[in-house]
Amino acid sequence: MTAHPSQRDTSTSDDEERAFASAWRRQRLGVEDRTARGRAARRITPRFVHAGWTPALDRPDPVALLEQQARTRLPELVPIRHGRMLASPFAFFRGAALIMAGDLARTPRSGVTVQLCGDAHLANFGLFGTPERRLLFDLNDFDETLPGPWEWDVKRLATSFEVLGRDRGFSAADRSAIVTAAVREYRDRMRTAAGMGGLQAWYEHLEAGELLRMVRKEVSVKRVGKRVAHEHEEMVAKALSRDSTRVLAKRAGTVDGELRIVADPPMIVPIEDLVLAGTPWADPGPMIKKLLASYRRTLTLHHHPLEEYRYQHAARKVVGVGSVGTRCYIVLLVGRDDGDPLFLQVKEAGPSVLESHLRPSTYRHHGQRVVAGQRLMQAATDIFLGWQRISGLDGRTRDFYVRQFHDWKGSADVDTMDVRGATLYARICGATLGRAHARWGDRIAVAAYLGKGPAFDDAIARFAVAYADQNERDHAVFSAAVASGRVPVLAGQ
Repeated sequence: MTAHPSQRDTSTSDDEERAFASAWRRQRLGVEDRTARGRAARRITPRFVHAGWTPALDRPDPVALLEQQARTRLPELVPIRHGRMLASPFAFFRGAALIMAGDLARTPRSGVTVQLCGDAHLANFGLFGTPERRLLFDLNDFDETLPGPWEWDVKRLATSFEVLGRDRGFSAADRSAIVTAAVREYRDRMRTAAGMGGLQAWYEHLEAGELLRMVRKEVSVKRVGKRVAHEHEEMVAKALSRDSTRVLAKRAGTVDGELRIVADPPMIVPIEDLVLAGTPWADPGPMIKKLLASYRRTLTLHHHPLEEYRYQHAARKVVGVGSVGTRCYIVLLVGRDDGDPLFLQVKEAGPSVLESHLRPSTYRHHGQRVVAGQRLMQAATDIFLGWQRISGLDGRTRDFYVRQFHDWKGSADVDTMDVRGATLYARICGATLGRAHARWGDRIAVAAYLGKGPAFDDAIARFAVAYADQNERDHAVFSAAVASGRVPVLAGQ
């Protein structure tokens, strides 16, 4: 797991420079030209055509796609991923970004490109702390980020609310209202951004305090109940309590006088339990220290807090649903003493699931692709966000990105949401996605395409119903593959 000699941390390729130049030229068009572009796209691709979804005759077997994806993952962890996806159609949807990417590639496009999240389902939004110690609500997963059609993120977000509504037992009318609320808020935020100056659109954000004021206002006009307000206040309170000190108390302990991450296999496995004698990783400490020095060069500050911390321990950690089986580690560093911890997450970055259907990333390093996409879409980013190319425990070279682990992180409890809570959360997520898309890409053209009326909202609500049906069929096929023994599963993890 040494830094790869071909790593190009800070240089810019010719392809990247051409992409930047193209974006610069597009953004320098006048407002009238950009508005005309959006309206012309509406004539070529009417908004109502987004409502349709019919699987292609040559649509790949969804189980085969998941098996293909599993070939690059740790085989001992793949059954955990399958077990989590088996739990429900909603859990399956969370892990099925690859499947939906192929399906979205066959849907209509307006022709306007933005920086996509690539996996904008409702569980990939949440609270996080900024370097200025503000608490913001934003997108929080960028593993699949890539420039592409803005509609794809909207459709994945909308469908996630339809799928969640079915999981929660909401009526069809309530589910439609929730999805429509998300898309309408996206449209409203994009139209608002279209009237802003460039810096104003770039600096737009949603702070936790503003979020709570919004929720309390909804309570005051009786659009949501006090329970919803309590849930949001609890989400903020929990986020503020989550930092490296809390992780230290929960995940670490003293072993032979040394501070160590506590094993909890297979979810957490200390690095020394993974390495093989006779390999460069037989003594992981010096290797990781070299990697940290190399990673430091991808961070933007001339002087950085990382320099005050020293390596203490590392472990492999299972995370999420869709990410299970990728190589993910947490690294414990300490500063002035053991009471001054810093936890970093080092997560494998492979090609985006969108790359088979769009132009490949201009970044030759997939960790850098993730970092660049996150910086473009998030209102503020972690000062520890960087990347690394590593020759791993098995001798194979892979790309990774690095970020702080659990720094004021918070997320909504979607498993307990009622209709009114889900409607409000849908509005917040829709507005957040609109703000993120408005930062890069032609927000004026997108706004002109969307228009003032509900035509696009209604079309996406119908798409969400049709695609949620497809997701249920795919989950049933997957469940049958598990029952037949074709797909290995480890449940309860």
